[in-house]
Amino acid sequence: MTSIVLFCRPGFEKECGAEIQEKAAWNEMYGYLELKKNQGLVFFHLHESAHGEALMNKLPLKRLIFARQWFVTVTDKIDLPDYNRVEAITEVLGNDWQYSDLRMEMADDNDGKSLSKFCRKLSVPLRQALRKNKVLTQKGNNSADDPEGAILHALFLSGQEVILGFSLARNSSPHVMGIPRLKFPSASPSRSTLKLDEAFLHFIPRDEWDERLTSGMNAVDLGSAPGGWTYQLVRRGMMVTAIDNGPMAESLMETGQVKHKMMDGFKYIPLKKNVHWLVCDMIEKPQRVAKLMSEWLLHGYCKEAIFNLKLPMKGRFQQVTNDLQAMKDAFALHNLRYELYAKHLYYDREEVTVHARLLSPAPLSTKE
Repeated sequence: MTSIVLFCRPGFEKECGAEIQEKAAWNEMYGYLELKKNQGLVFFHLHESAHGEALMNKLPLKRLIFARQWFVTVTDKIDLPDYNRVEAITEVLGNDWQYSDLRMEMADDNDGKSLSKFCRKLSVPLRQALRKNKVLTQKGNNSADDPEGAILHALFLSGQEVILGFSLARNSSPHVMGIPRLKFPSASPSRSTLKLDEAFLHFIPRDEWDERLTSGMNAVDLGSAPGGWTYQLVRRGMMVTAIDNGPMAESLMETGQVKHKMMDGFKYIPLKKNVHWLVCDMIEKPQRVAKLMSEWLLHGYCKEAIFNLKLPMKGRFQQVTNDLQAMKDAFALHNLRYELYAKHLYYDREEVTVHARLLSPAPLSTKE
């Protein structure tokens, strides 16, 4: 049976499964779910084998909120011997297909983490064998070398079990299991800084950083204290207005790039429409935050926004879907073109991160 395997944050398998099943149904493709509870793995078993690659061609991964990475299976679970594992894998694959890269992956739990060393050790001889058999191309270990190619995924359930599959390089995360490994900067006042760092990495294409993440831009951070998100703006050379009733880290204030206004983030309005970035990580009801972000964009107070929507204990998928739809409805009311993407990023916990920007001029004046 052909399946789509999706990686998500452990504990969010239900949301990830509901989302892929819904999106597949919109494309008239159907199957049933197998959830690996607290392992961060979802198996969507398709009724029609051809629908695996077809769905990957039709549905952008970036449109999925809870899935970090995915692939279509080409084998069922393979039992590996204690020795000659490389030979067993290459024999099953044959040489009918070529791949531009190899991803050695595992569940995102303690058992999976214990497999990481095993996978690193096995990856070198496996790559060599696959290149020798012309299964893996000689272009390198990076799928960016061949954006139209396919990536080979080896999902190890244990040292004796593996599932093989593929994803399309142009519609796949560039990171193993969809997880970027970011280093926490010691100068940041809080670990929340990694959420915005990952958000920029995920939502803004690298070749647009010089235009959209450049020094000298004006930014506003709502709910800024103690400054984890402000730190990411400052390190990129931006001038930041930090809005929070709480204190900001002295190290940030000493840069001369931060103005701190002690007030409620829902009440602040910029005097000038010269803000490029609005960022927001407030612990508030998600519908209130979504409405506030829509208002900032519709009034032209900012060009782009990255913000978090906190998730409830129950109905998480439905809640975030409703909040995003409310923003879409607000933009559509004014016939605006826009970009709106949401992702449950690796450094997120009980929230999803959203990026929004209008591609049409903001329709409302400041007075409105």
